[in-house]
Amino acid sequence: MIKTTALLVSLVFLGMLHITYAQVEDSSSNLEYSMSTEEKIMLFGGFAVAVVGIFLFIARDLIFRKKTKYDEQEFESKKDRTYEKYHSDWTDDYVDFTYTRPSEDDERFRKAARESTLPDYYKILEISRTASQEEIKKRYRELAKKLHPDKSKDKSTEDSMAEINKAYEILSNKERREKYDKYLNVD
Repeated sequence: MIKTTALLVSLVFLGMLHITYAQVEDSSSNLEYSMSTEEKIMLFGGFAVAVVGIFLFIARDLIFRKKTKYDEQEFESKKDRTYEKYHSDWTDDYVDFTYTRPSEDDERFRKAARESTLPDYYKILEISRTASQEEIKKRYRELAKKLHPDKSKDKSTEDSMAEINKAYEILSNKERREKYDKYLNVD
């Protein structure tokens, strides 16, 4: 194997030497060609058009891509790139994306549950754990009318209104409510 490789390398080297020394300079065979300024401009213009054409061909997906509602708005998935994972042309079908980074709600609920500081939003809104979305909304509106800071000058109403808003924000969203229920300690 080594002998064969050495033989091939030496043959290639000898062939290159032969081609190099085979060129003989003959003054009668030298052809001089001069280009006019117009020909140079045309040649340069042709190269410029070719380069621009190649660039446009390579960037065609970015240029002609249609903007979606996702592009116009700020979504949580843009921060951790989950949208791109599932909608990218560069991914293969066999790639497994089962691991997802825990959301901010998961982290917050887990930390509060660990420290036993997770508030019971059901008690704050004074509803049962099986309450429907309509019941949650109705109860929130009742409490908001009763405890709104514009109706009372008491500072405690601002705090209680903030608690009610947070409870409604969590319980009115189905996904956030499921995450909250997962970490809520049920006695």
